[in-house]
Amino acid sequence: MNLLHRHILANVFLTCAASVGLFAFVLMLGNAMKDLLGPMLAGQLALETVVRLVALLVPFVVYYALPMGMLTGILLVLGRMSSDREITAMRASGLSVAWLSAPIIFLALLGVVLSLLINFQFMPVARLAYQREFAEAVRQNPLSFIVPRTFIRDFPGVVLYVGEKDGERLKDFWIWELDGQNRVRRFARAESGLLDYSDDNSTLVLTLERAQVEVRDPKDPENFSKHMISPGSDVLPIDLPVSRLAGDRSVKRKLKWLTFPQLLAEWARLKQPDATVPAAERAQQLMRVQITIQEKAAMAFAVLSFALIAIPLGIKISRKETSANLGLGLLLAMGYYFATIMAGWLDNRPELRPDLIVWLPNIVFQGIGLWLFYRVDRS
Repeated sequence: MNLLHRHILANVFLTCAASVGLFAFVLMLGNAMKDLLGPMLAGQLALETVVRLVALLVPFVVYYALPMGMLTGILLVLGRMSSDREITAMRASGLSVAWLSAPIIFLALLGVVLSLLINFQFMPVARLAYQREFAEAVRQNPLSFIVPRTFIRDFPGVVLYVGEKDGERLKDFWIWELDGQNRVRRFARAESGLLDYSDDNSTLVLTLERAQVEVRDPKDPENFSKHMISPGSDVLPIDLPVSRLAGDRSVKRKLKWLTFPQLLAEWARLKQPDATVPAAERAQQLMRVQITIQEKAAMAFAVLSFALIAIPLGIKISRKETSANLGLGLLLAMGYYFATIMAGWLDNRPELRPDLIVWLPNIVFQGIGLWLFYRVDRS
């Protein structure tokens, strides 16, 4: 590798690394604020637990940030070199666009390998560890999720309110149980109560004292003429499983969180005849596994696709403005991801082969990139 290749490779590598870090930070910040900020401010998660959870988010956000960072980094570097007439000087010396692009293509291929490792190994392992860590934090400190003078909506289908909390003693307790349309179907209020946690069945036990309960008509809960109010009860126990406390953040082995060997094992299992599962349902499940495998592989090769389209665009644009190149990179990446998501919507139509359609954005991007290479090389 000569001096010019090393110069291009060093500039592209550093800028791409910074771009990947920027996108990863933005995505990580969004995920952390959505999942962790509220529980941390409410004292439900310790600081060291939050730090570990944020660290486990890194492979998950890099899954999306690596292709975008590669695209943006190449646009920034080649745009600057073209604007400074470096590209013009190199081409005037008889160097082709393909020759100038060789170190960038080499870096993109390394990015594909890294992305394959992240998508099929590091991201699934880290994501499952994230879910387990969060669920374990909930189990270790479930009582902290009852925060005084706050409407607590962590339990699906239930809204809680506690006026005061002194250890396990509650005062001015309110609870609303909602139906599927978020309409109140039962309401209870108590002057005081006790809060306990049962390790045997991982359940948060609320024992209300002198509770008054209002039951609504399940067919017409908003018709107050049909509701019934029961007399005050000395003791009213309410059980809330801790698994519900974490909502959709509880540990579930989603297909996207399986490693490559686990996906292959699931694929082989579904290929085996099973009389207990209808053939159509088994075919749909098999297609979901195939889509997951192909989608992860296609996302890795998106690094190469983005590089092929960014090289001629970066040479052609000739802009120093960082915001313009960042905006173009983001626009192209969003178009790619939207096309990939649309292919995933066909998972219930296995006859359309959505597992192969997920490669269509890569094919389109690489075709456009090669065409732009041809146009730039002849200009």
